[in-house]
Amino acid sequence: MALLAVASDKGAPGVTTASVVLAAVWPRPVLLAECDPAGGDLAYRFPAADGGRLDPGRGLLSLAVAARRGLRPEQVWEHTQTLRGGLAVLTGVSTAEQGAGLDPLWGPVGAVLAQLPQGDVIADCGRVGVDGPPYDLLAQSAVIVLLTRDDLGEVVRLRERVPALAVALDRRDRMSTTIGVVVIAGHKRFHAALAEVGEALGHGKGLVNVAGGLAYDPRAARQLRGEWGGRLDKSLLARTARDVAGHLAGPLPALSMQSSGAAWGPASQPGRGRHAGRTGVPVATGGAVPGRPVAGGAAAATTGRPGHGGEG
Repeated sequence: MALLAVASDKGAPGVTTASVVLAAVWPRPVLLAECDPAGGDLAYRFPAADGGRLDPGRGLLSLAVAARRGLRPEQVWEHTQTLRGGLAVLTGVSTAEQGAGLDPLWGPVGAVLAQLPQGDVIADCGRVGVDGPPYDLLAQSAVIVLLTRDDLGEVVRLRERVPALAVALDRRDRMSTTIGVVVIAGHKRFHAALAEVGEALGHGKGLVNVAGGLAYDPRAARQLRGEWGGRLDKSLLARTARDVAGHLAGPLPALSMQSSGAAWGPASQPGRGRHAGRTGVPVATGGAVPGRPVAGGAAAATTGRPGHGGEG
């Protein structure tokens, strides 16, 4: 069980898309948590398991209210919903005003997400701004994944942001948190872009390493909102996401299958049928938790090297 925070330094290089696709191909049981203090839109972009809309009132807000009274990690599942296809999600706040109202609770929420039994948590944290209460959640992460495009200006800004992020973690006694960079790049210069960003960041000699890259693939990103079919599964976005997910998940500690006496867990969530992973965004399970659907059949089977072949 580990918390991985996905964020960007500036702009919108696709944090939500990256978080969703990484969760969809994650090789272990996983929960996608929307933790952007500026507000998220999972509830409006993706359908629920029954084809209807997700409930924006059930998620991070209801979890934060429960956290005021004390919360055990296994109770997180009571506040999750299921996307069409079986991916468990914790929907976030709708506005920045709601996010500001959670300022005293980002740390406690991060703590329970980091201790979630039976699964990892991938948290969409939006943009990393100046040090503030949302950093309390980042400090609970095992890994912070910073997204950047292969643009010199963005990379330089990111390089300058990393020391400030490291200082903020140090203030919270969390220097053990790993900071990795994932590069968004087009397929024509995918490998070159990763090498250039790595060189600009000092190839790991500083505070950060390049953890891999995600293909810039707008068509596949749009398909994420619908059915997970062969074309999406074979897209460069999905293929490169598998590489990144494998790299990030590899060093994580083994999952505990004990739920500390919890009545709730991934296998007991509503709407998680045997074939749930065959439509929509598949849930990533690695087959570790009994009763959870295996990730989308084809989604778990296809492999490919980034930068080779077409989208379909």
